[in-house]
Amino acid sequence: MRPVSRRDLVVVAVGLAVLGWVVVRAFYGDLPGLHWWQPVPLALLGAAEGLGARSLAARLTTDRDRRRAARSGEATALAPGQRSLDPVEPMLVARLAVLAQASAWVAAGFAGLWAGALVFTLSQVGRLAAASGDAVAAGVGVGCSAALLAGALLLERACRVPPED
Repeated sequence: MRPVSRRDLVVVAVGLAVLGWVVVRAFYGDLPGLHWWQPVPLALLGAAEGLGARSLAARLTTDRDRRRAARSGEATALAPGQRSLDPVEPMLVARLAVLAQASAWVAAGFAGLWAGALVFTLSQVGRLAAASGDAVAAGVGVGCSAALLAGALLLERACRVPPED
């Protein structure tokens, strides 16, 4: 499995930004209103993936240290307050890597769509009354999509197998 290409994510985001701008420009009057809370689940997913990445990285580091100590014949003692953790299942790491990559693609797509809506609504702020509220919602959407993208990339990095020393 290869890491997700940052360049490909940028291409998807830019392409969908253009598509989003065209669609919003053509159908702005017919679209339902945009609300600031609509993209918030993206940020919550990003936070969950970021916390999961932190936890997974710590557990994998502990597993690697245990294996290294077992190979060298050292006894591994737990630090005060540290509890013994079960080893991380390899299939769990593989599933989390797939989740991270899927989330990265989804985040890039949503970031592009929200960016397209943001560009159009910012250009209409002086002309249309609803455009200022929609621009705020689109800005929040871009930010929440970026949070999901960051969480997904952190989780993907935590799932990587480090090179042997």
